[in-house]
Amino acid sequence: MRGLIVDWGGVLTSGLGESMSAWCEDDGIDYAAFRSVMWEWLGPEVGEEARWNPVHALERGELEVPHFEASLAARLRRRDGSELPAEGLLDRMFARFEHAPDMAGLVHRAHRAGLRTALLSNSWGNSYPRDGWEEMFDTVVISGEVGMRKPEPGIYRLVLSRLGLGAGECVFVDDMRVNVLAAVTLGMVGIVHTGYEETAAELEAIFGLPLRD
Repeated sequence: MRGLIVDWGGVLTSGLGESMSAWCEDDGIDYAAFRSVMWEWLGPEVGEEARWNPVHALERGELEVPHFEASLAARLRRRDGSELPAEGLLDRMFARFEHAPDMAGLVHRAHRAGLRTALLSNSWGNSYPRDGWEEMFDTVVISGEVGMRKPEPGIYRLVLSRLGLGAGECVFVDDMRVNVLAAVTLGMVGIVHTGYEETAAELEAIFGLPLRD
């Protein structure tokens, strides 16, 4: 095993649920109402392709951020019944994602140990804090920049090609099971990230390297 590929949101940041819940609290939105909209747009199984939905289009870079913000804001109301401001909605949402230094440190150590490392992320038109990425990753693949999204096979093949490795040489870490299953189908070893200690222990066993600080 020579390569480590990791997700961003929920792996190198705080969990998606807690981050989205915090944003909803800030904006005065009922979290259950937000989840209901996401459920409708994404379908009964996250990752199953609907005929068309704003989330998938945004992740592929097919939908401009202001249009997505307007679509989502139109579906939500604040608890007091007032309209949700669309402008800056995604900035407010992603402001609640906190850096996960323990996982970032693990990837740094893996890279320094000689593993090929990559970031593979589905973006929502958001900017990423890229400081230090040159020392952390050999390549970065962001869905909106390449016109594909997880769990589409093509985006996994792209990151493997950029790493110069075969699927059987790589481990993929993501907090969403559907994305991990897609990687496993292509021949990668998959880890569903639930926490630093669990993921670190699995990676140490797979690579035979001490990756915890």
